[in-house]
Amino acid sequence: MTDDTVPLLKTRFDALSQHIPDENIEFWFARDLMEPLGYSRWENFQAVVERAIDSCKSTGYNETDHFRGVTKMVRVGSGAERPVDDFMLTRYACYLAAQNGDPRKPPIAFAQSYFAVQTRRQELIEERMRLQARLDARDRLRESEKTLSRNIYERGVDDAGFGRIRAKGDAALFGGNATQVMKERYGIVQSRPLADFLPTLTIAAKNLATEITNHNVMQDNLRGEHDITHEHVQNNQSVRNMLGQRGIKPEQLPAAEDIKKLERRVKSDEKRLEKQSGKLPKPNSEK
Repeated sequence: MTDDTVPLLKTRFDALSQHIPDENIEFWFARDLMEPLGYSRWENFQAVVERAIDSCKSTGYNETDHFRGVTKMVRVGSGAERPVDDFMLTRYACYLAAQNGDPRKPPIAFAQSYFAVQTRRQELIEERMRLQARLDARDRLRESEKTLSRNIYERGVDDAGFGRIRAKGDAALFGGNATQVMKERYGIVQSRPLADFLPTLTIAAKNLATEITNHNVMQDNLRGEHDITHEHVQNNQSVRNMLGQRGIKPEQLPAAEDIKKLERRVKSDEKRLEKQSGKLPKPNSEK
């Protein structure tokens, strides 16, 4: 996402907001958000909204407080009007829709933060985007390491062997500094993963090396701890060399905030967002 994308998206999302007369309730129409979020077909975005409704239910909130199915009249090419289905979405509903959207679409990453913060200050939105980027990077690393563990288990390497492979990969990435050395440098207790305290760039570097290892283990049908260790060390060294060409040494980057604290903060923010979004009024037929 380029530097000028965020203010452009912010202006566009601001302009799409609606307010219920005489009530301090802000909402958006799903069809208005569809195209800015990168969706060209209503059926695809409707599926995102349905998943968001399921997410709302799973958290124990009343989905009708935040999602309202409506029918709108739209003008077609002939000049006539026809009815179409739509949804009214509170800010919390929009946040859930963004959380359930396609993460490969850059506007989705923006929307996750735009709707998460109860402010229109661009710097706070950007700060939330950086936080979300680190959480997403950590999730991707977890998944790639789970895949590696599963792949190499099928090739004769047990959990202890996986731990040794990962540790030697860390040493290659951190210029010979073993995992434990980096933990001591960052003041991390033995029971916590090193990756939970790494900055986003280093997490992404570890993930890239792990994904390459996964690819080559499968493609070259590598078997046994020795061959897989050699592969993983080479990949981490290659990633380190790439960073070094840009003047970056992973072992010299400062530690970042504990990822578990960030996750708890996000959960707390979600609960606050649900309350502050307010509730859509009941349809006239239900009053």
